[in-house]
Amino acid sequence: MPRTTIMDPLTVGGVIGDVVDPFVSCVSLRIVYHNNSEVVNSLELKPSQIINQPRVDVGGDDFRTFYTLIMVDPDAPSPTHPNMREYLHWLVMNIPGTTGTSFGQEIVGYESPRPIAGIHRMVFVLFKQMRRQEVIHPPRWRNNFNTRDFAQVYNLGSPVAALYFNCQRESGWGGRRIII
Repeated sequence: MPRTTIMDPLTVGGVIGDVVDPFVSCVSLRIVYHNNSEVVNSLELKPSQIINQPRVDVGGDDFRTFYTLIMVDPDAPSPTHPNMREYLHWLVMNIPGTTGTSFGQEIVGYESPRPIAGIHRMVFVLFKQMRRQEVIHPPRWRNNFNTRDFAQVYNLGSPVAALYFNCQRESGWGGRRIII
């Protein structure tokens, strides 16, 4: 009987490695933009579809448990020369479980992605917090943010969920090639 291998889209898309280390997803995360475009791993969305911040629903089993959501672009300013990796697009902390980002504390406001060259991965990473947290040192700039370092400073541990989509300039063509 032939063996079927199912590849994790976060691994195939390079999110595991470029942004986070391997982890086990254990909390549901649903992200929907206002045009009803739900974020699904490796889906392509155009800049005109993602102008406004999305609605984010965080799972979990208790609203007394808190989460941190980070949105980054590991391909800034271009996938061939990502010298601004990771570009921070959004940071929300203290999101109560079973709710969404509108109930959390926005640390860095949503900035709509506007890639200028190549196909960019827009990555959402969700962390479970040990407790409600105060942000002592919010990021001073968006360029060269590091999800792993931020998680370490705030003792967030491994991610509990992640999603990503691909985005290129409005007149872009082609797509990220995935070879299985």
